[in-house]
Amino acid sequence: MTLLSVRRNARVKYDRQNRRHHAWQPSGGKVKPVTARPKDKSGIDTAWHAALGQLTGGLSPAALATAYVDWSLHLLASPDKQVELLRQSLTGGWDIEADQDPRFAHPSWATFPYNYFAQGFLMSQNWWDNATSDLPGVDPKHAQIVNFVARQLIDIISPANFAATNPQVMARTVEEHGQNLIRGARFWIEDFNRLISGHPRRPSVHCVGKDLAMTSGDVVMRNDLVELIRYHPTTKTVRPEPILIVPAWIMKYYILDLTQQRSLVAYLRDQGFEVYIMSWKDPDKDDADLSMQDYLDLGIRASVEHIKQSGAKHIHAVGYCLGGTLLSIAAAAMARDQDATFCTVSLLASQVDFSEPGELGLFISESQIAFLEDMMNTHGYLKADQMAGAFQLLRSNDLIWSRVIRHYLLGERTHDNPLLAWNGDATRMPARMHSQYLRRLFLKNDLAKGRFKVDGTSVAMTDIRCPIYCVATETDHVSPWRSVYRLLLLADTDVQFVLTSGGHNGGILSEPGHPRRHFRAGHKSEGDAYVTADDWFADHKNQEGSWWAHWVAWLNGQSGPPQKPRPVTRQPITAAPGHYVLD
Repeated sequence: MTLLSVRRNARVKYDRQNRRHHAWQPSGGKVKPVTARPKDKSGIDTAWHAALGQLTGGLSPAALATAYVDWSLHLLASPDKQVELLRQSLTGGWDIEADQDPRFAHPSWATFPYNYFAQGFLMSQNWWDNATSDLPGVDPKHAQIVNFVARQLIDIISPANFAATNPQVMARTVEEHGQNLIRGARFWIEDFNRLISGHPRRPSVHCVGKDLAMTSGDVVMRNDLVELIRYHPTTKTVRPEPILIVPAWIMKYYILDLTQQRSLVAYLRDQGFEVYIMSWKDPDKDDADLSMQDYLDLGIRASVEHIKQSGAKHIHAVGYCLGGTLLSIAAAAMARDQDATFCTVSLLASQVDFSEPGELGLFISESQIAFLEDMMNTHGYLKADQMAGAFQLLRSNDLIWSRVIRHYLLGERTHDNPLLAWNGDATRMPARMHSQYLRRLFLKNDLAKGRFKVDGTSVAMTDIRCPIYCVATETDHVSPWRSVYRLLLLADTDVQFVLTSGGHNGGILSEPGHPRRHFRAGHKSEGDAYVTADDWFADHKNQEGSWWAHWVAWLNGQSGPPQKPRPVTRQPITAAPGHYVLD
């Protein structure tokens, strides 16, 4: 049996008559998936919702309208709130310190009339923030949605976004006799043409296999969903427990092997570990029926099985972003089945409790998911730019409007760099798996509540007995650190929690020597009383430098004595970075 046949053959032996569970193992016979296939939708509703979604950026109009009606009716029924807003609009607030907003931090914004432009805008922003907050009776999520949408709309009319009201743009225009605006117009035409042609990203000089994902290794396993890469050891001895890294399927794996100077896998390899990483296939319409069970079976379980066949008895498992969520599910299932293969689990910017997912949770509701399902049904997957657009809205000032100002008003192109090249190399999400992920994790929070089923039986985070190393980042807009911290409410084992400076990607790519990096670290032993996130933050002081060295020291403490690298007994399939990352 070849590994290409694993997809439908690797299934759990499950006795449906007696409802008995058996641990997963590769099987030669074909059995039906545990989860039922979603009903096919081909009616007018599906086509209409898919077309509408192209205009709304994938947002459900019904969900937005429901939130707005809830808020507006309660505002109409609250005379006290109306009087408060009227008083705020009349008394003003011209003493606002505009330079506290990064958009107006430049000294030129303190000069007349630009200081009045900035203060007037911030007054309007504060007024709307007050109008959409603290209104009794409104569903909290509806209030947050209205507040978020109002903030997005107000940001559009920021004086920083217009040449005539932006002092920096005006100064540049005078200095260059308007050439900056001419360049900006040309850049806008170029970007618009790329957008309508279906290629919105500018080509990058950085390329996978040329100066990205350059760490030496081999693809040692491939199936219909994943390639497993093993990196060549550079030390005479290695720890007996290899490291298996599970990246998120919404990104290409080489964010963790970006360049020779910023490579987490190379750093771990050079510290004396045998390192493996999974490279997910970018799904197409033929993969629409892939489920989360498939991602467990063909991804983590198939990779673990291969590593064990190479002679390893225990594995240090590492998951990044959604890969960490999937790894947590796999680890809980293995613990339930008395499988002690994982000697440690490390979760990097990964959530396991989605009760407080941050602003990303505003996009998750029954109406929104049903709308997305209809959109995905037309292609069999969620387009990469639709997911990227949702993330950009969370930081619109940094990721949208600052680029508009730089590109089209100042006439400057963003400097091409490896991280920007990786960010533009987005992936798609299979329709069935993405629907299950949104419904079962984000909407119902099944994993945290012990209802998430693997192989037909529920799993619980409390079953995991191996030590856990959990990393969160201070300014993460995808996995807010307080949401990541909620792992400590669910874990019934030793947890090392680390909070590092930076955002979702930059905080994880925090190699030693990176300037202005710091982190906090604290240990929770099994049986310790729970400490709230804010109290934990106050109790733990900053440590200067990268958290990578702290993590390696922790891994060394959980590893056996170094030994000679295990001999490679199988012929590699191809050299790293493999084929899937190039799709």
